[in-house]
Amino acid sequence: MSTDDTMTIDERRKYLRRMKKGYVKANRAERSKLLDDMMDMTELDRKTLIRAMHSDLKRKPRQRQRGHTYGPQVDDALRVIAETLDYICAERMTPQLVTVAQQLARHGELSLTPELLTQLSRISISTVRRRVQHLRQDEPTLPRHKPKPTHPLRRQVPMERIPWDQPHPGHFEVDLVHHCGPSASGEYVHTLQLIDVCTGWSERCALLGRSYRAMQAAFQCCLARLPFPVLELHPDNGSEFFNQHLLRFWAEALPNLHLSRSRPYHKNDNRFVEQKNSSLVRAYLGYDRLDTVAQTQTLNQLYDLMWLYHNFFQPVMRLNSKTLLTDAGRHQRIKRTYDQAQTPFDRLCATSAITTSERLRLESLRGQTNPRQLRRDIYALLDHLFNLPGAIPGVTEDIFETLDFPSLKGEDIPVTLSFDRITSLSDIII
Repeated sequence: MSTDDTMTIDERRKYLRRMKKGYVKANRAERSKLLDDMMDMTELDRKTLIRAMHSDLKRKPRQRQRGHTYGPQVDDALRVIAETLDYICAERMTPQLVTVAQQLARHGELSLTPELLTQLSRISISTVRRRVQHLRQDEPTLPRHKPKPTHPLRRQVPMERIPWDQPHPGHFEVDLVHHCGPSASGEYVHTLQLIDVCTGWSERCALLGRSYRAMQAAFQCCLARLPFPVLELHPDNGSEFFNQHLLRFWAEALPNLHLSRSRPYHKNDNRFVEQKNSSLVRAYLGYDRLDTVAQTQTLNQLYDLMWLYHNFFQPVMRLNSKTLLTDAGRHQRIKRTYDQAQTPFDRLCATSAITTSERLRLESLRGQTNPRQLRRDIYALLDHLFNLPGAIPGVTEDIFETLDFPSLKGEDIPVTLSFDRITSLSDIII
């Protein structure tokens, strides 16, 4: 019998209960033949089957519990790795345990032995989930603040939806996150976010207000840092995206760009970027109001670190297939199957969208980075951001007219920016 056809314990006992009816009535020769058949079917030895035929075949509770397979060394390693990856789910964390452990060991954050490395390579997802949940039960959680309760230009842009199984990088869903707090009055900070559907690569940029010059400068920052070309942009129907100035900029900066938009009131058309708005923006910033230049500059410094952390060290899963299932009660449900978790950079390297020189440069950058220290820097900068003073209540005058910022006063920023020239997004966007 092959490994795939091996009976489970319940299947084996069900089979033996049926065979026992004939075994009890059979004579000695017939019992011998039945035992031979049961040995072939269940792969149990003869004495075990004889004892089973003289018992009630009911499963009994375990008399002695099994010992621990993974000791405190694995718990200590999981504690460090889970903290480094910001406590992502076990399905995303488990395939990367060995890689992240080796990376942390190179930077002196983790003591790694061959035995520990072997245990990390064979530990199951359920065990990781159970142990990490036990390790985190006494840790404080981040506060969650919940919010209070067609233009002619858009007609030129088709309403589409990027396929979830898009095989080529470069198709980006785009959205703008508002950091206005309970009131949308005056100027406040926004986050422009781009998510590549194929690889999960993410780009973010903070901008004060949403004028076309601020939007254009934010797009220029994201395009200058991307290591692969943009083939499609898919925003919602907001006027900050669809105006003459931004459409002209896209036509000049990306001549072969395919521009599409989601259907009005259908947020799920931008499901990838909407999900990342929650996990990569709101999870860090909540729903507080940000409305000063200092907050915008600090937020862009934070996004610089998050760009490296989430694209190079945070594994993501991609949907492989969707199957429609109908149960006995004729209730339909969709079964989703996901692939093995990989970082966006690893997914990008598996395609032909990135050049060899760019891949080697980014691999060198990842190898020189301590992911645990990077996470510490992110949360330290986050604390600094929320300790900055906000704008004075009641002040509504346009800050762009009172402060001298080239990116907002008319001087255009060149589109062909080099990644090496950009040390921080805060050097370009306010």
